[in-house]
Amino acid sequence: MAEKKKKRILTGDRPTGKLHLGHYVGSLQNRVRLQKEYDTFLIIADVQALTTNFETPEKLSRDVRQVATDYLAVGIDPEVTTIFVQSMVPEIAELTVFYSMIVTVNQLRHNPTIKSEAAQYGYNDMTYGFLGYPVSQAADITFCKANLVPVGEDQLPHIEQTRRIVRKFNNLYAPVFPEPEALVSDIPRLVGLDGKSKMSKSLDNAIYLSDSEEEVNRKVQK
Repeated sequence: MAEKKKKRILTGDRPTGKLHLGHYVGSLQNRVRLQKEYDTFLIIADVQALTTNFETPEKLSRDVRQVATDYLAVGIDPEVTTIFVQSMVPEIAELTVFYSMIVTVNQLRHNPTIKSEAAQYGYNDMTYGFLGYPVSQAADITFCKANLVPVGEDQLPHIEQTRRIVRKFNNLYAPVFPEPEALVSDIPRLVGLDGKSKMSKSLDNAIYLSDSEEEVNRKVQK
């Protein structure tokens, strides 16, 4: 009897600096837990990092290595999980272009995550790449035909956008891609050290996975 094919997971992060506890409780612990149950793909989304870090591309190679190191540190096993860099898979860029033909600007403008991140970064006039970030993410998820996407709560609108894109693509052409499901952790949004916002690199309110014991103590005691 043929072995039953495993379902697929696609998940990942933009390499914009160190990963923190919010990333861990939001999705990393689910990735570690499920990596042997699913055929798991873990993307380091360097192209998408340019949506907010386009002025400092020279930092990308360092940040890619940092994210890869953090993955290994929390227990991601490269023997069972495929870790890859987004820009090294040209088919993702091609699929992003094709998807952009069937997504409206209004759909993207009304994405609550895009609106909140634009406000966070002070983007009154969003770049094409920033506004189209959910389209790129849809290509990330579907190029490997992922069934499940472990994410933090703030990424749920992106998964719903992906589902809409897949549904439209399949209806127009052929049933090629599965509609992915989101998997949210038991702690979908971790409050940062300021006690006000979610833990975030840009808000400087995070405890990083690579922080020393002394640094963690210092931050907690504040």
